[in-house]
Amino acid sequence: MTSSNITGKLRELEKEVGALSPMQKILLGTDGSVTTLLENALGCEVTVHTLSQEVVSADEHTAASLGICPGEQVNHRIVTLNESGSGKALLYAVSDTPLSRLDPSFRDDLMRADIPIGRIMRMHRIEARREIDDVRMCRAGSAISDVFGIFRHEPLLSRRYRIITGGEPLIAIRETFPYCNFTDEAGVIVEATARIHMALIDMNGSSGRVDGGIGLSVEDPAVVVAAKRSGELSVRGEGESAERVKKTAETILAALGVRGGAEITVHRTYPGHIGLGSGTQLDLAIARALCELYRPMPVREIAAIAGRGGTSGIGTAVFESGGFILDGGHSFGPSGEKSDFRPSSASGGVRPAPVLFRHPFPEDWQILLATPDVQAGASGRAEADIFRRHCPVPVGDVQALCHAVLMQMLPGIVEKDLDLFGTAVNAIQGLGLKRVEHSLQPPLIRDLVAALGTTDAAGVGLSSFGPTVYAIGDTGMQDALSAAKGAMAETGGTMVLTRARNRGAEVRASF
Repeated sequence: MTSSNITGKLRELEKEVGALSPMQKILLGTDGSVTTLLENALGCEVTVHTLSQEVVSADEHTAASLGICPGEQVNHRIVTLNESGSGKALLYAVSDTPLSRLDPSFRDDLMRADIPIGRIMRMHRIEARREIDDVRMCRAGSAISDVFGIFRHEPLLSRRYRIITGGEPLIAIRETFPYCNFTDEAGVIVEATARIHMALIDMNGSSGRVDGGIGLSVEDPAVVVAAKRSGELSVRGEGESAERVKKTAETILAALGVRGGAEITVHRTYPGHIGLGSGTQLDLAIARALCELYRPMPVREIAAIAGRGGTSGIGTAVFESGGFILDGGHSFGPSGEKSDFRPSSASGGVRPAPVLFRHPFPEDWQILLATPDVQAGASGRAEADIFRRHCPVPVGDVQALCHAVLMQMLPGIVEKDLDLFGTAVNAIQGLGLKRVEHSLQPPLIRDLVAALGTTDAAGVGLSSFGPTVYAIGDTGMQDALSAAKGAMAETGGTMVLTRARNRGAEVRASF
């Protein structure tokens, strides 16, 4: 890749993840020793820590990169470059080296010592050049996020290059570091994950209260938002949510009395109106980031300012603490907080519902989220019309739902009785507003629910207004995956096998 190509790649990368600092550009584009560059820039010694090293047979991709035959032995090495004093991981590197191209002494140093490759080459007086062939953004995932102490869904900056000597590739290397590292300005980054909304409990109102929700937080999918102080408000990043992000940010900044603005980057989000609460999580993540920059506030106050939680308190509660949530709804009647039946989107100014029960959800239970490519779930005016037409629901449905929640669902979670919990999940699908939500789904959703019901999943349900269907089990979830794939064969869609998240949204400083 020529220098002009690298420059073009960096420009494309900035459109995807946001502005790159000079140091980040240098690390991605240098044709010299990264170790030396880091030591000069940071003013400290950089050490190597070997995470794993083994001799493996080259696959087709590795063989093509190195110009060798598939199956030839290569030294596969994974290391981190760290600040010597703090031990902070600066960079993650994976290298492949054909054993046939190494003299014995070079091989010994490479395989037995924590020495940077560039330093080994200088020790052996090997003349070489670096040839960059890829620069990109990727996601951290569990393994690399643990190495750097960052969130799983955070963006990483990555490059791949080969060290050429004697006209042949000697080593192929991929180097990766978090986008939040080596930046010019400090900021904050927030990760918030999706929620399953199982049901609204009381959409009758004769008790003097209304709403009430049950739901839980899951590890995937997620929203990741970064923010830095700025003289004006700017928004960039993933998805088609720029106007929403800007509107939320303006509301929060005005409430905080901030005259300036912020540079906001949405690094990760997921589709709206699929039943997984992306709107609430995105709004709260933006609000939390701005409050961390200017004036910290409790989550419930943030939610009230952002206009979230006016019907169901599940989204706000899982943002705050994760786990399984039961909320108590709102007072109802002429002098109550609410006097009619409305979704959260039409309940601005109503405080988030109080959390009555929060409990860790068993993390060894697996959760399948299946989202067919069909029309998005009800929202806006259409959602408000559904509430108006179908509420109040029969009080008998509310009583049956409460019984299932109190005597099956909650004990099932506390005692980790999957069958009891699943029985409650299946029962509430035919009660109250949840029954209405099912009736409004296209035939494919009913087929998907039925298909998942034939598997080992203990409970199958519709999250919010759909179209996402969830299935919960401990074993046999591969059968559930196959059933979902078969049911969605004509339309396509996404399937995520995840687990509960028993902690709320997380925020940390980025440098």
